[in-house]
Amino acid sequence: MATMSLRDELQADIAEAFDDEDGLADAVAAFSCTREVVTGGYDPETGTTPQTTIGYQGRGVFGGFRSFEIDGARILATDTKLTAMQNEIWRVENGEVTNTPDAPQVDDIINGLTVMDVKQDPARVAWTCQLRRT
Repeated sequence: MATMSLRDELQADIAEAFDDEDGLADAVAAFSCTREVVTGGYDPETGTTPQTTIGYQGRGVFGGFRSFEIDGARILATDTKLTAMQNEIWRVENGEVTNTPDAPQVDDIINGLTVMDVKQDPARVAWTCQLRRT
């Protein structure tokens, strides 16, 4: 019988809390993302760079930043904090969810908000994203 790593156990415990009616289930929301990806070099004739849009989806808890985190410059009072399970973010290609894990990146658009910063917790269980309406 295979044993679970500490990381796997943490992810399973958090996923269970996300699903638990008495836990975080009422605070968890699905999200989707779009990301523009450059697919070729700059074309001086058209003045454009070819791009394609990819995406991913997952679920997490949307909330605000604590008052001591808000500095008015890098983190604004109107910014949103998203805590997302790392093992529940899956790439979407051609409208279909794949088995390819993905990770948030700066400038991604999650539920209409722009990703300003992304941090990974030390156990590599969750992403914390700073989102801003632009």
